[in-house]
Amino acid sequence: MRPALLALAAAGALLGAPAAAHGADAVPGEVVVATEGHATAAAAGGPQFHTVRTTDVQGTIRRLRRQDGVRYAVRNVKARAAAFMPDDVWQGHPWPTIQWNFAGPFGVNAPAAWEHLIAAGRPGGAGVVVAVLDTGVAYRQRGEYLQSPDLDPAQFVAGYDFVDGDPYANDANGHGTHVASTIGEQTNNGTGLTGLAYGTKLMPVRVLDDRGEGDAATIAKGVRYAARRGAQVINLSLEFSADVRPRDIPQLLDAIDYAHGRGAVIVGASGNEADAVAYPARAAPVISVGSTTEHGCLSDFSNRGFGLDLVAPGGGPDELLAQPECRPRGRRGQNIAQITLVGKERRSFGIPGNYKGTSMAVPHVSAAAALVIASGVLGERPSPVAVERRLETTARDLGPTGRDRHYGAGLLDAGRATDPAVPVTP
Repeated sequence: MRPALLALAAAGALLGAPAAAHGADAVPGEVVVATEGHATAAAAGGPQFHTVRTTDVQGTIRRLRRQDGVRYAVRNVKARAAAFMPDDVWQGHPWPTIQWNFAGPFGVNAPAAWEHLIAAGRPGGAGVVVAVLDTGVAYRQRGEYLQSPDLDPAQFVAGYDFVDGDPYANDANGHGTHVASTIGEQTNNGTGLTGLAYGTKLMPVRVLDDRGEGDAATIAKGVRYAARRGAQVINLSLEFSADVRPRDIPQLLDAIDYAHGRGAVIVGASGNEADAVAYPARAAPVISVGSTTEHGCLSDFSNRGFGLDLVAPGGGPDELLAQPECRPRGRRGQNIAQITLVGKERRSFGIPGNYKGTSMAVPHVSAAAALVIASGVLGERPSPVAVERRLETTARDLGPTGRDRHYGAGLLDAGRATDPAVPVTP
């Protein structure tokens, strides 16, 4: 039977010519054929089918299906990896070679998350508003202020500068731009790096000055502003010193309660002193985030202990912990790469190699929260508590089994958090 089938296929025309697409993508000019005789061969471990080449795929399929003994004749349809892999390149280097934090062995499983959001019709978390309370963002050219080459002004909603008291939350430091880029840098545009929640709307709110410093009253105003204007996620890549207690920042804690009550997911940095979790991250409504290294170890600077909820990539050296991933005396892992302001005068853009810290870990969690909200896995309008629980229950366990003082609930896994096949924990 097989020689006859091959002859019939070859009779279509010259092999290798393109065939018209019909529905799903398929290998051009190929038909997969199986006959009744192949069933016996399959039982003996032999081939179950073979492919034939033709320039008339549909005509060949129709003719084969009319033949006696043909079990099936179909196009050789293509599958693709269950992950969206953007085409972004920076100076000849594809983004995965730079952004280990998104796609490396101890990254946050970004490609799977992107695929889930595309399948949900909300690519990159489209429609969710994320407020970045920081040193501002290089989101628009204005006077001496620059616009990042991989941030689109159209992806920003109105923000405010609470340091200078005007509507222009521009950045002259670079910290806020780095954070915002981890959340929402343009993705799959053939240039630069990628943003975890690249489809979200970003709200720039400047609460830290050009030295990266700010006071509790200013930050509280920024939190209330973001909440009143519909931010669904509020990113706080900032910390107070370890000796600051709730009685010292009542205005900020009240603002956080207000924002949480309005449905905002609030994410904060655990701190960088290898000490107890700092405020405002330690406040109950805030998802507190520690930092991990490229090796999957706790960063040696990351605060830990009571109140730590999750960890995410923040770079830096490994802590001295008794787990195989930790190599404090070995090769140091990479820090967190994003396009931001560089140079002494901050008058150009590049990818600096010195950005590490829980400030860098926080935007991974903020972005993942936005993706969870957009994905619909928790329903149309999930509460901040539901979003936090989803992120924690889908996290990757590190260190001792279960929740622990170094890693909280574990390493953020944006892919699992947005996967509709992963059951929602009550």
